[in-house]
Amino acid sequence: MWAASAAEIVKVVLLAVYVTVLFMVALYGFHRYMLVYLYIKHRHNIYQPKGKFASLPRITIQLPMFNEDVVAERVIRHTCQIDYPLDRLEIQVLDDSTDGSADIARKACEEWAAKGYPIKYIHRQNRVGYKAGALAEAMKEATGDFIAIFDADFIPPRDILHNVVDYFSDPKIGMVQVRWDHLNRDASLLTKGQAIFLDGHFVIEHTARNRSGRFMHFNGTAGVWRRQTIDDAGGWQHDTLTEDLDLSYRAQLKGWQFLYLPQFCAPAELPPEMIGFKQQAHRWTKGSVQTAIKLLPRIMRSRQLSYRIKLEAFFHLTNTIVYPLMVVLTLMMYPIFFGYIDNVEAPLKGHTWGHFLFSLGLFILATCSASTFFVFGQRELLGKEAGWKSVLYLPFLMSLGIGIGLNNAKAVMEAIWGSIRRKPSVVFVRTPKYGVTGHGKTKWRRERVLTFKRVWLPALEIAFGAYMAVCVSIALWYGFGFTTIPFLLIFAGGYFYVGFASLKVLWNMNREAEVVDLLADAAEPAST
Repeated sequence: MWAASAAEIVKVVLLAVYVTVLFMVALYGFHRYMLVYLYIKHRHNIYQPKGKFASLPRITIQLPMFNEDVVAERVIRHTCQIDYPLDRLEIQVLDDSTDGSADIARKACEEWAAKGYPIKYIHRQNRVGYKAGALAEAMKEATGDFIAIFDADFIPPRDILHNVVDYFSDPKIGMVQVRWDHLNRDASLLTKGQAIFLDGHFVIEHTARNRSGRFMHFNGTAGVWRRQTIDDAGGWQHDTLTEDLDLSYRAQLKGWQFLYLPQFCAPAELPPEMIGFKQQAHRWTKGSVQTAIKLLPRIMRSRQLSYRIKLEAFFHLTNTIVYPLMVVLTLMMYPIFFGYIDNVEAPLKGHTWGHFLFSLGLFILATCSASTFFVFGQRELLGKEAGWKSVLYLPFLMSLGIGIGLNNAKAVMEAIWGSIRRKPSVVFVRTPKYGVTGHGKTKWRRERVLTFKRVWLPALEIAFGAYMAVCVSIALWYGFGFTTIPFLLIFAGGYFYVGFASLKVLWNMNREAEVVDLLADAAEPAST
């Protein structure tokens, strides 16, 4: 009797947790629909400059980089070729490199300086504050009234400054962001998926937020700041991993207005391999949670901000909480999906609430909001035909979004745990660059070996994939829940893909490290 009642209590608790998690996921899914609605409502509200500068203002371009031997010369070359009066221009190369790439960047700066270009090489002896620290230090020497920033993997267009500078004729404008484009969009299925994800952000999210009067943010690169705005907002701070998001909200809380101009773009490369993609996603996710913890209380207490701005800021800064929720949903699939079968050895003769809620949850999570958001983004950016073709990528996009869930859930929990301990972790792990363009091949350059610290997460991802595969096998064996099998396969495929792709990269890194060690050992006698 007691055992039976305890089992019923466990079932009720599990169901309550599942419904709660499902409701929260559905809420964030509904928010995506709202962004699409706001985009459609305001997409024709295109900003125009309120005037023109009689005399072009002085602009400082900052190029922060760290160990970027493959792309350092390229970004310096393209920056020097920007069409803007040289007497009104200053270029700062902010290099924190600790390897041979410092010599590459320094040499490129010297060559362009010898040609008469106003470029200066700044090398720090430490990495205090990482990128934010480098930007803050360089501000002390910068002479421009406006600050343009481009990361090392970007190629600044020649006309980028002329395209945006006159928007600052409105003294209320504090920052102008342009859209990211992708140099290696079609290089692989992974880069194609990343491009569609980012296009959704830049086409739908940014436009919807900015043109509807909500807060948006600077994306860390491909944007121009009014220097006064940076100073007024408190400058670059490095207590979060997303210094760009942090500064953006602090500036808008001060009353500065931002502009997003999707008609102009700056191309960059996407991480062509899984480890780089996961490192970037981890940093963005962790930093956004850190920023939410830091600024959300201040935002919600503000008496100057409207309810709609506060509500959007809440969803914007907390949307990464979906990742640990997805992990919880994954873990609960077996007890919810199969736990309501009275006798698992016999086929289910009727529907249960567990079955219904499971199907509904996957439908909301994996189909509706994602398909509407990303397909519509591709349609708006590349045309109707491309939009419909992107439907073919939806299974992969859903798998990739689910597969990266463990990686990003780890980032969320690290940020929360750091806040609880009052010791936020802000160790910046750079995204590897390869100088990839179009269909170019990846150039491997690694000096790391396999360690438990790097392998445990891919192993866990594969274990989650196996767990989902077991659920598929049970459903097939007992002829139960055939309508949910495609979703189970998407979950299994996502975890398997991300896990095995990560191990493949780590294996290649390990093989290359072994080759480097062998070459070093072979060369040692000759050097002595």
